[in-house]
Amino acid sequence: MNLKHIAAAAFAVMTAISCNTASMAEWAPVGDRIMTVWGENLDQSDVLAEYPRPQMVRDRWMNLNGLWEYAITPIDASPEKMDGRILVPFAVESALSGVGRAVTENDALWYEREFTVPEDWTGQRILLHFGAVDWKAEVFVDEQLAGEHTGGYAPFSFDITDLLGKGRKHTLKLKVTDRTDEWFQPRGKQVSNPEGIWYTAVTGIWQTAWMEPVPASYIDSYYAVSDIDAGTLAVNVDADIEQGDVVEVVLLADGAPVAKAEGREVVLPVPQMKLWSPADPYLYDLEIKVLRDGAAIDCVKGYAAMRKISYARDNAGHKRMLLNNQPLFQYGPLDQGWWPDGLYTAPSDEALAFDIEKTKEMGFNLIRKHVKVEPARWYWHCDRLGMLVWQDMPSIADNSTGVWGNRAYDSGTDSQVTEEGKANYYKEWSEIIEAFKIFPCIVSWVPFNEAWGQFDTEEVVKFTRSLDPTRLINYASGGNFIKCSGDILDLHNYPHPEMYLYDKDYINILGEYGGIGWPVEGHLWQPDRNWGYVQFKSADEVLDTYEKYADMLIGLIDDGFAGAIYTQTTDVEIEVNGLMTYDRKVVKLDMDRLGAINRRVIESM
Repeated sequence: MNLKHIAAAAFAVMTAISCNTASMAEWAPVGDRIMTVWGENLDQSDVLAEYPRPQMVRDRWMNLNGLWEYAITPIDASPEKMDGRILVPFAVESALSGVGRAVTENDALWYEREFTVPEDWTGQRILLHFGAVDWKAEVFVDEQLAGEHTGGYAPFSFDITDLLGKGRKHTLKLKVTDRTDEWFQPRGKQVSNPEGIWYTAVTGIWQTAWMEPVPASYIDSYYAVSDIDAGTLAVNVDADIEQGDVVEVVLLADGAPVAKAEGREVVLPVPQMKLWSPADPYLYDLEIKVLRDGAAIDCVKGYAAMRKISYARDNAGHKRMLLNNQPLFQYGPLDQGWWPDGLYTAPSDEALAFDIEKTKEMGFNLIRKHVKVEPARWYWHCDRLGMLVWQDMPSIADNSTGVWGNRAYDSGTDSQVTEEGKANYYKEWSEIIEAFKIFPCIVSWVPFNEAWGQFDTEEVVKFTRSLDPTRLINYASGGNFIKCSGDILDLHNYPHPEMYLYDKDYINILGEYGGIGWPVEGHLWQPDRNWGYVQFKSADEVLDTYEKYADMLIGLIDDGFAGAIYTQTTDVEIEVNGLMTYDRKVVKLDMDRLGAINRRVIESM
């Protein structure tokens, strides 16, 4: 996406944002845990001010981040008065929320704030957006129910136009409930009682809340799919338009139009095609308009990439992943996306990009986004920086609900998931895929991690394929292995690489290994309590061991491994096996030597 679009959108925040009467109130982080530099320097009046949806940029919008009123009540009660102020979009349990309180399955978390509709929005439809709210959100505008949404990871919106009473000032209220690990809702690593590899629960608004005006005929979404073999880009536009209105799609390269077509489903030729790759992450701009009598009544700006993910056998008969029809060993860290001050929420957009930038500098070409989904801007950063992504579905359970048979075929049993839990899994997974398949960086979907909540694997693979047939499916990363229609057989082994299964019918990868721990004094979540798969006391010991494992991995590539994931990007809570500390203040290993090792791994295939 052209950076001037982002700059214009950021300026629109400052001109369109309404005055929040609580914005100048006292606020401070809570607790005594370590913090990032971005959290330490956070400005409560300028919280995640960037346009939140880089693929659907409009000129006018209103950022609702900032201080709201909050209350925690019994689940069936309403607050008689609010408990205080919370800094949105940080989860109530986090330090940066200014609250730092836990919410149980028997509680309700309430949010409330006023907003003012700008005068120049008159006559427009008003859309209210939430990037993510964990888990069930009931939304009220002027005491009227606007709608409800379940699921902690996908964005959702409501048209609130008809709920707005007289005048320009209105009240927005949310009721949020969250069962976390007390039911089969997707929750990744969140637990009520954190320990080991399980982390602090996250409840409530944790991504940007915002509003925008649209005309009665407007663009709801689009999906662009490249075909590099044909040299074309197919664009499907979902637009609510009137008879006679026309949808126009324009593709631009370096700011200049190169193709244009009219219709909700178009195929654009791409002359002198430029491919997207980690080495050259070229992005085309897209402009999509609704035209009425030749004039644009709605316009969104986004982007697309010409890239292809596939596989083929090499001369030895091993299946290898291909990017743009060329074999590429995909190698990167397990990235959990947690922050000591914001938990699920990065304290700034600069922080959000930081982990990706450092991963790139370390010589990796891939990130496995582990049992978490990030805000849309994170995937945009991966797109513009050139970082491949394997996207996990957040787990619905731990490994206590089924029998784990990860070192053999057909030796494990499904988790005992209720039918209600299964239906909710499909609902949330479909929302995640539909929302994020627009980002070219994602090259593989991962429906299950290990055997955590794994069920009906073949049916889940078919469901995933029906939603997106353009990407690979890693059906059970380190989980219960069965013969199914997935593409990848994914082994986990700690601490060193090991290839204990091989199947010629699949792409064989090492989805987790490493976990080399080093607790760095002064940068620990709990100084007297830390954990790693193996632990050392110096950077040299860690890097020597890392290189030894990398050499072992290289030796297994000829035997069939086509990709690998090292655990992990950063320390997380009491886990100290990160390449960086949890507060991101220390990169533990020498970057030059680490980068040379990683590039040698990638180039060895």
